[in-house]
Amino acid sequence: MLNKVLLIGHLTKDPEMRYTPSGIPVTTFRIAVNRPKNSKGEQSADFIDIVTWRKLAEICGDYLKKGRLVAVEGSLRTRSYQTADGQRRRVVEVVATNVHFLGKKEEAPDIAPVSDLSEDSSLDTINEEEILAEILNDSEEEKDE
Repeated sequence: MLNKVLLIGHLTKDPEMRYTPSGIPVTTFRIAVNRPKNSKGEQSADFIDIVTWRKLAEICGDYLKKGRLVAVEGSLRTRSYQTADGQRRRVVEVVATNVHFLGKKEEAPDIAPVSDLSEDSSLDTINEEEILAEILNDSEEEKDE
């Protein structure tokens, strides 16, 4: 079985960081991922909830801001819960295993990267396909090790 997600998108608002009762950091944020233009040339986007845990959660909570371009690697997870008024809700989200900070330095000058691809000046113009290929290659190399 395979459950792997790769997304590139912009944060729709600042991330929210909290701690579980046992003290484990968890940070959540939402990214907007553009869809290809339709036949009329109109652009739309999907809005995907992202969850990070532990050290990655602390880094994302400290350094990500609304509008930042990120590449997220992770897996899809579904869960459900019951609201205060008794309704059952279902949530689909990505549990991130890695978050790459993308975009130009001047867009977020005080950000310390986790896996910052923007160190390379050749990424001034972001090519999403090249970035995804690089992430996939890195993942394959990690799997082989």
